[in-house]
Amino acid sequence: MTNLRLCYQTIEFGKTDIHLCTLRNHQEFYDPQGVAEKLGISSAAWPIFGILWPSSLVLAHHILDYDTNTKRILEVGCGTALSSLLLNRKQADITATDHHPETQHFLDRNTTLNGDCPIPFERTGWADDNDSLGRFDLIIGSDLLYEDEHIELLAEFIGSHSKPQCEVIIVDPGRGRKNKLAKRLIEFGYVLSTSKPTNTDYLNSEFKGHILEFTRTL
Repeated sequence: MTNLRLCYQTIEFGKTDIHLCTLRNHQEFYDPQGVAEKLGISSAAWPIFGILWPSSLVLAHHILDYDTNTKRILEVGCGTALSSLLLNRKQADITATDHHPETQHFLDRNTTLNGDCPIPFERTGWADDNDSLGRFDLIIGSDLLYEDEHIELLAEFIGSHSKPQCEVIIVDPGRGRKNKLAKRLIEFGYVLSTSKPTNTDYLNSEFKGHILEFTRTL
């Protein structure tokens, strides 16, 4: 990480501030041992995890007042993990996961930066079948469907880690794959509700995507 140029910012959620260290831009790259390359992460895709994307902001604002109660929550493909950091501040039971080998370094750095307790993290890919995550009451994620192959992988990953009664919240920026993901999760017994985010003054431009909320009851 010493060869990377970083950016520090504070994201405001009402009276709650989340301090965030990210990559300065999407041109940053540092994989001297080829760890990411061995995982199939190209140099072009390498920085994606470390940038704060609009969908991540939409998800965090959406779950700000969400009733997490006693739910066990998983953030999938967490990247900068803004939602995990916010939920952790609310003392929710949050676990984060991502495929990128540098994600945990930034997550640990940011939890320390915010003076909060460490967030449980496991590095795993959606195609992996040997993780120890278990099952969750609420699964969240943002901007996850970059390739067609991600649809089936994500659907199966969610299916493997969701309790019989479960909620799933996915923020999609409009990459044209949300309907195919919805179809697969509906086959798993979920009911879909789609909405557009409101009051997006925190974004620099119009958000053209959707919030997908899936629910499955006993």
